[in-house]
Amino acid sequence: MYRKFYGLNDKPFQLSPDSRFYFNSKPHNRAMAYLRYGLEKREGFIVITGGIGTGKTMLVRHLLSELESSDVIAAQLVTTQVDPEDMLRIVCSSFGLGQESAPKSTLLDKLEKFFRARDAEGKRVLLVVDEAQNLPPRSIEELRMLSNFQIGGKSLLQSFLLGQIEFDHTIQSPGMEQFRQRIIAALHLKAMDSEETRNYIEFRLGLVGWKDDPQITAGAFEQIYDFTKGVPRRINNLCDRLFLFGCLEERHLLDEGAVRSVISEIEEEGLGTAAAPQSSPGSALRSKTQTPATTPDFQTDFAISDNIPAGDQLMQRLNVLEREIQQLKKNLQHEKKLLRKAILIQMDMDIEDEIN
Repeated sequence: MYRKFYGLNDKPFQLSPDSRFYFNSKPHNRAMAYLRYGLEKREGFIVITGGIGTGKTMLVRHLLSELESSDVIAAQLVTTQVDPEDMLRIVCSSFGLGQESAPKSTLLDKLEKFFRARDAEGKRVLLVVDEAQNLPPRSIEELRMLSNFQIGGKSLLQSFLLGQIEFDHTIQSPGMEQFRQRIIAALHLKAMDSEETRNYIEFRLGLVGWKDDPQITAGAFEQIYDFTKGVPRRINNLCDRLFLFGCLEERHLLDEGAVRSVISEIEEEGLGTAAAPQSSPGSALRSKTQTPATTPDFQTDFAISDNIPAGDQLMQRLNVLEREIQQLKKNLQHEKKLLRKAILIQMDMDIEDEIN
């Protein structure tokens, strides 16, 4: 919606992972180093964990894009709740071997022949499992069994497992000792710091033709980091809303106030929580008793002295009401203007889609 207004050639903050927008931050660079190390070792499991939205799936997409012209045959498996009985069938399907209703022994034989054939061609086989926190321990054990297929002491299948923090608990649970022994490297993916958050935003904007329109102040970048804590998905969501806000308000400068306005909207919608501000003792109590600036304080406005004649008191009350009505009218006109602009922009987009 804001692409045309700011002259951008693509959406800079789309939520779906796109390897074109991979940003090599310090945490992601380290994680990629672990994955490349695993490829060089040609054995065992690499485990990458991280919080929601920290960029684990983007890592997978970037890795797979790097491997497209290599000698590695890679398949990606995005899990939900995969039962042990289905794990081998899903692995077969991921490598294009079909998903037939066959006994376990047949599936294992099919996979082993596939692995050995690729090895004879001088190629390696890699299985990348995303959302691994959803795997039951017995399904993980099925993956471990596949690593037993070896030639010359080297495993014919490598597996990279990426999941949320809960996956660490699964790995450390009783009965997972054999799997833990096969892990050659494990890393927890952290969020970005304040400086990298700014670099991340400017990097994505640069890919879509941003030419400092809108300008983003240093204070705005700080506000973005304070709210998102450097988590890529939260950054994308906030910045997408921020640019939409700037478009509707016809702003070419996005400052702290603009970011705070968008954050307030997100919090009102229940879509996020801002970082808790540092407060002095008693500030919480004061905040409860303060009235928002946009809300009329009729108790204060109507605090008319008893010494004023009744007729004058009535006039004062009428004046207060008139001021409040005028303010409400202005707010309503502003909201209507924004709504009209949003409708016009949507109509322009619909026309462009029909032409294309």
